[in-house]
Amino acid sequence: MTRRYIVRGHVQGVGYREFARQRGQEIGVKGIVHNLDDGNVEVIASGTPSQLDTLAGYLHRGPHFSDVHGVTETEHGPIKSRDFTILY
Repeated sequence: MTRRYIVRGHVQGVGYREFARQRGQEIGVKGIVHNLDDGNVEVIASGTPSQLDTLAGYLHRGPHFSDVHGVTETEHGPIKSRDFTILY
């Protein structure tokens, strides 16, 4: 199963991508995280429903210096990823 998350709020320049990457790797999901031009962060992750629910919980909280205002979650087609990486 693959889901796409758009994280809104103060989520750029605060270590959010690294936070998401670390949590994704800890949980064992595969995916990518990157900044969007509009100031949001996009996360696309593949795993079991339980793994993705756990990741979503982390994404709603974010790292210490972030201020997450909301997370939009949608289903997404399969992605080709061997691990969880940050796209620059």
